[in-house]
Amino acid sequence: MGELNGGPVRVVLAGAYGHGRSHLENLRDLTGRGLVELVGVCDVRPVEAEWLHGLGTPEQARPDDLAGLIGRTGAEVTILCTPIDTHAELAVTALRAGSHLLLEKPPAASLADFERIAAAVEETGLACQVGFQSLGSAAIPAARKLIASGELGAIRGIGVAGAWERPAEYFTRSPWAGRRRLNGRDVVDGALTNPFAHATATALAVAGAEERGAITSVELELFHANPIESDDTSAARIRLADGRVITVAVTLCTTGRNEPYLLLHGSAGTARLTYTTDDLDGTVHPRANLLQNLAEHVRTGADLLVPLARTGAFMEFMEAVRLAPDPLPIADEHQTIHPDRRELPGIKELTDTSAERLALFSELGAAWAGGSAGTAAGRGARELRVAGTPVASYVWEPDLPASDSPRPYLHPVRTLGGVEVTEHRPDDHVHHLGVSLAISDVGAVNFWGGRTFVRDRGPSWLGDHGRQRHDAFEELGSGFAEELTWLGPGGETVARERRTVLAEALPSSGPSSGPSGASGDVLGAGGGAWTLDFAFTLTVREPLEIKSSACKGRPGAGYGGFFWRAPKSAPDISVFTGEAEGEQAVHGSVTLWLALVSGAWSLVFVQLGHADPWFVRVAEYPGVGPALAWDRPLAVADTLSRRVVTVVADGRLDRAAAERLAEAARARA
Repeated sequence: MGELNGGPVRVVLAGAYGHGRSHLENLRDLTGRGLVELVGVCDVRPVEAEWLHGLGTPEQARPDDLAGLIGRTGAEVTILCTPIDTHAELAVTALRAGSHLLLEKPPAASLADFERIAAAVEETGLACQVGFQSLGSAAIPAARKLIASGELGAIRGIGVAGAWERPAEYFTRSPWAGRRRLNGRDVVDGALTNPFAHATATALAVAGAEERGAITSVELELFHANPIESDDTSAARIRLADGRVITVAVTLCTTGRNEPYLLLHGSAGTARLTYTTDDLDGTVHPRANLLQNLAEHVRTGADLLVPLARTGAFMEFMEAVRLAPDPLPIADEHQTIHPDRRELPGIKELTDTSAERLALFSELGAAWAGGSAGTAAGRGARELRVAGTPVASYVWEPDLPASDSPRPYLHPVRTLGGVEVTEHRPDDHVHHLGVSLAISDVGAVNFWGGRTFVRDRGPSWLGDHGRQRHDAFEELGSGFAEELTWLGPGGETVARERRTVLAEALPSSGPSSGPSGASGDVLGAGGGAWTLDFAFTLTVREPLEIKSSACKGRPGAGYGGFFWRAPKSAPDISVFTGEAEGEQAVHGSVTLWLALVSGAWSLVFVQLGHADPWFVRVAEYPGVGPALAWDRPLAVADTLSRRVVTVVADGRLDRAAAERLAEAARARA
């Protein structure tokens, strides 16, 4: 493009040092093409003449004279590249002085400051372009077009990974570097909000979620290896209003420079956008110059590429970081400390895995992120509570042998009175894991554990064990939703799962006439009951069959699905439904509820929606679960959903009390 009609656009640069030097280079190029003229420089220090080579002799002034400089030079555009905490004040000053604005990212240190700038834009009618350079790339509309085409299938999320090396001096380059606050003012410098701000902004742009209101929640894990106040290694999960998620995992503590990227996850495939090089799956797209675009807007009315409103969602994310607790230090024992910098071994691979799984650092087992906490049986565990009382531990990253078909499980599970009602890896069946979703054959992969039954041969070790990989959590009011991937023995994806696990109080609905003598809201010694609501939806890429051992010729072995292993040591265990009593009578029956009771506890299982036959054991060991493939294969073409609500109560319930609780659980669901 040649010179603009009306001559070069007159520009003032506020902030010439640091990143401001890149603006000087851009100004030099656009000046040589006759598009702009640098008429003023505003900084706390005078700019040396050699830095201004090819840019004439612009007037220089201090920041407190920005309005005067704009007035004296007739500047039409101000480039604002000053410390983050000064953006709002100087942006409003420039706009009210009559100058359009190229505002460096992040737009402001707080959402309130962002709104101040937005109000000044509205008041003056002038333009504010935000310096997210990646948003000027044609790769973004290309990615949106790819999503809209359906080629990737339904998009469930976008994972972002970024790993750069930064020396110790990077965090001392200015008084505000590495700070969350300075002199009582918000700065919010940090890996997520400054060097990798483009990462989040680009992901929001690709998702079409850029304006205020697009974000419903933000989970953050903020850390620092360097002795700074802000974060240098962090992960975030952003939930959008349309249900999709964006994860961002970044660090400034690796070796070398690795180009950050976005990984788009679709039900039919993935796509990779390296936003620093505008490369979408091997095709490099052009990128517009944001200052040139602003100059064209001033002269011709061309549409702005990155108007302030387009960064509203990013500022909601920025606000979440600002309000989050201060980042946690990473102990030296987890670092390699070089003379000039800090390194976290394996962090590059961890950011890659985060983008692949849409998971946070703690969910990937990073010891410094809390991923090593949990039970002796697993590195990752979380607690479920009812009215403040711990009732269950959910182990989502189990440390188990492949022969157990590793999968998340609940153990221990307790009554409100503290009595354990699950058993984990018992001697009789070491692959029984408290409460879990376990299926003996999903597309010829063993997700139950132990030996696989082979027709005319019996139980055999086949090396066909799969595992359920935790990918992500979504926090819910009384529990969580979880995304998982079911992997075959070679690491291939067999299915994906969305699971919800909720724990809620459930008072009984009336007096009991049973031997426990419970009445009103009191059940045995525990003083109440609670429900474990366990629901799942499996999604398969290609049609497959779910089979039980019974489908292959082992009579009565229809197990597979939601399964609860209870303690064998409990006294006087028995089982009943509303119609029958005893293992032989209820095994294989299809009823809406079933009770497994002992002298110490009672469990009432309620199927909601589709009802499967009950698989029941009492004599050999106590275990209950609805059987997905009782005696014939279950074909799954696309999705499979089931839901079981289990009432957990202290003491022994009789049939009438169990039925009342089952009805109460069904009514609550």
